[in-house]
Amino acid sequence: MRWERQRVEATGENAAVHGGEQALPGMPGLVRSVRTPEFAGVVFHEVLAKSVLNRVPEGSPMPFRWTVNPYRGCTHACSYCLHGDTPILMADGTTKPLSDLKVGDRVYGTERRGSYRHYVPTEVLDHWSTVKPAYRVTLVDGTQLIASGEHRFLTERGWKHVTGEISGSARRPHLTAGNKLMGTGRFALPPKDTADYRRGYLSGIARGDGTITESARAAARVSDYLTGDFALTLPIEWPRTPTDEWRKGLLAGVFDADGTFSHRILRLPNLGSRTLAAVVEALETFGFAYAQESRRAPGGKACIRVDGGLAEHLRLFHTTDPAATEKRSIDDAAIKSGARLGVVSVEPLGLDLPLFDITTGTGDFIANGVVSHNCFARNSHTYLDLDAGHDFDTQIVVKVNAPQVLTRQLASPRWDRSHVAMGTNTDPYQRAEGRYRLMPGIIGTLAKHGTPFSILTKGTLLARDIPLLRAVHADTPVSLGVSIALLDRELQHSLEPGTASPQARLELVRKLTEAGLPCTVSVAPVLPGLTDSEEHLDALFEQIAAAGATTVMVTPLHVRPGAREWFAAWLAREHPHLVPLYRRVYGRSSYATQPYRAALSTRVAPLLRRHSLTTTALDLPVPTPRTEEPQLTLL
Repeated sequence: MRWERQRVEATGENAAVHGGEQALPGMPGLVRSVRTPEFAGVVFHEVLAKSVLNRVPEGSPMPFRWTVNPYRGCTHACSYCLHGDTPILMADGTTKPLSDLKVGDRVYGTERRGSYRHYVPTEVLDHWSTVKPAYRVTLVDGTQLIASGEHRFLTERGWKHVTGEISGSARRPHLTAGNKLMGTGRFALPPKDTADYRRGYLSGIARGDGTITESARAAARVSDYLTGDFALTLPIEWPRTPTDEWRKGLLAGVFDADGTFSHRILRLPNLGSRTLAAVVEALETFGFAYAQESRRAPGGKACIRVDGGLAEHLRLFHTTDPAATEKRSIDDAAIKSGARLGVVSVEPLGLDLPLFDITTGTGDFIANGVVSHNCFARNSHTYLDLDAGHDFDTQIVVKVNAPQVLTRQLASPRWDRSHVAMGTNTDPYQRAEGRYRLMPGIIGTLAKHGTPFSILTKGTLLARDIPLLRAVHADTPVSLGVSIALLDRELQHSLEPGTASPQARLELVRKLTEAGLPCTVSVAPVLPGLTDSEEHLDALFEQIAAAGATTVMVTPLHVRPGAREWFAAWLAREHPHLVPLYRRVYGRSSYATQPYRAALSTRVAPLLRRHSLTTTALDLPVPTPRTEEPQLTLL
């Protein structure tokens, strides 16, 4: 969920916390944060969302175009439904959380030229998540990075893993205290979209002389601030005592109006005396070094040069967020910085966390200011101000107005009653739903507007809404799915801690089918040599059929680049006898070979017939292997 687009400022009574946890001021639309006795150790952050209907990215192979997710975070503590908020440097100079990236996005990577690496735009080729033991890397400047032990950072002495040994089978280059990472240092948090920020921005755009910017993006922002939601009225008064948000808006507006960023020099020209004084005061407030250039300017206007190199220029851009991203390019800049990026410590968190990764055309990317590749988790200094690790399943964001917002969105004449999928991101029937009861309102709204929908869940709380689902199913297409990958409790607990047992989910399937509701069971991932045997599948299908289901979706494991390295290590450690099998089944590919897939289908078909089951599958195309550079084998 991109929360930047869902801001509703909490003011007055809405901003208070009535007997609850202290609210986080940086969380958009936050009403209050509360603890409850029935959820020990969990904090619910209740927010007012502006949108709950989310479009699936273009080009996605998913068979639906829209999703609804009333929660962010999950009390299941399930590794597959959590997000990584590490900020990634985009090719337009902005940042985006790692979990929000999609194939085709343009980001910055690096390219070696002579003695230095240089920043170059590159494309995201793949994006996925996995689960690994997590470590916290702390740097001298206070940056904290959460990554797997296999993760590699670029240091002044080359690429190094987060952890390793100096001898033995685990020997490899790894981080130690004193190593210096390469990059600019941690990214600044973006400004809040407040009325003060907007007033400051419009003041900066005008620069006190009424001139309008030539940037199309900046002009569109001005139009939105004056005519869109929460529109401001002219004239814009300058404050006697400016706030930090006003200062950020002012600097962004001044840059968009006439600012330049060329040859690694950032200038704010054409400043009248009033604007000059305000710009200088804002730069000093935020600790930016600057100089007033002595060259002549028309009409006696002044020009300010912001010093400090690329690290400070990026900090200014990220702190103030100018709209004119076309002027924020750092293409071809050399990676050399005085930022204090020495390693202070590398500490195990003692937790297996969901870690996210992308593949890019350059093989790397810029994550929170350092050159990086492989897996990351949520960072403690980004966006929602929630820490890494424990907060994944103890800090739950709840869109308390989800049914009301969905009602407004579906009432739009442009809504075409497309299928809406729920449970594809976070589980709508996690334990928090028992407290907030958002799903009945959402289901009722979808049915009222004739919108077909589907729900995928691991949560047995869905049984509460069976009467409602039966009622709406009479007039609206409804499809339900329950995820049951295996029967082995030990393996299930390691993959999906906090979820209902397979037996409890089978009972949910039974209740759904007895109520006459269509229910598909998702059997995924099928693990070669572990859960793909005829005996295992036969027992699982028998239980599924006994629960009354008639359709299953069977999907074999796929291991994408980056996760491949972790999975290979895990397999060699836990099941070394299976290593030759995985070499044959996967080789250089993320996907199982066609012979294996065919053999699995052959094995599954008679079992399905034996238990009177049919199968459905989301048949994702297997990508053609890239030939530009050699690809590592799985093992």
